[in-house]
Amino acid sequence: MPRRLTTLLSASVLAGALALSGCGEETPSAGSAALSAVTVNGTDGKAAPTVKVASPLKVTKTESKVVTEGDGAAVLKDDLVSIQAMIVNGRDGKVAHSTWESGPVGLDLGDAALFPSFKTQLPGKKVGSRVVITSTPKDAFGDQGNTQLAIAKDDPVVFVIEIVSASKVLAQAEGTAVAPKKDLPTVTMNDGKPATITVPKDVKAPTKTVVQPLIEGKGAEVKAGQTVRVAYTGALYRNGEVFDSSASRPEQPYFEFPLGQGQVIKGWDAGLAGQKVGSRVLLVIPPADGYGSAGSGAKIKGTDTLVFVVDLLAAY
Repeated sequence: MPRRLTTLLSASVLAGALALSGCGEETPSAGSAALSAVTVNGTDGKAAPTVKVASPLKVTKTESKVVTEGDGAAVLKDDLVSIQAMIVNGRDGKVAHSTWESGPVGLDLGDAALFPSFKTQLPGKKVGSRVVITSTPKDAFGDQGNTQLAIAKDDPVVFVIEIVSASKVLAQAEGTAVAPKKDLPTVTMNDGKPATITVPKDVKAPTKTVVQPLIEGKGAEVKAGQTVRVAYTGALYRNGEVFDSSASRPEQPYFEFPLGQGQVIKGWDAGLAGQKVGSRVLLVIPPADGYGSAGSGAKIKGTDTLVFVVDLLAAY
């Protein structure tokens, strides 16, 4: 399979995955005393804001306040969202973590392991909104806290979040069928199972990567740096044998990776860039753009050309 990079955010990995956006001086005035105790200063969108908390903060239930409302669509409970955010320890008002310089990161609101404070407070907010969340310890880092961030198990947490984008997750490719070129492998999709890939007889494998859309999606073009969610099946060109498929893992029948960051084989990074969300793409990848002369595992030899059918389900 392509080299795997899990990017879903849960309590155990959130510390290294968030980024922040600046905002003007805005103090939540409505709602609970906890929300009213948070002030956000900063007008430079390229710099982290200053977040002031009247500490020690007392949070009896997780709540949120929109301090600047965006004009985008409302976030749905199962959306993939791109956010910028800062984590502040409510006990002492200190910024525990900010990856502002690294840029926005993605959250899967449908992921059961995601912070409850995000899963309960972000749905319904509009894209472009800046939100303050005052979270109970349980709804943030859980019963263990986070020693790396110096957040104890009983410390309340403040999140300052900007919702950059939100996207629906497709179950499979959706769009307009595209007639493929001659002499390419054909694909038969099998619901819930790996696709069947049939390699043409007496046709030599291409020496350069072939990118052939089978369905052109109606979503936005995916770009380098985005996290891309796909479903896929991979087979060997020499005999059509399937060597890997996301459908073989029913507990998580998809794969996510940051496009253009070298976390997958070159043929994927180059071949999927610029394709639209919702597309189904056939990739025929020679060894130079695949696993090279070393091959991979017991099935993929150093001389093997690979065939993939990839559904682009989301990008964020």
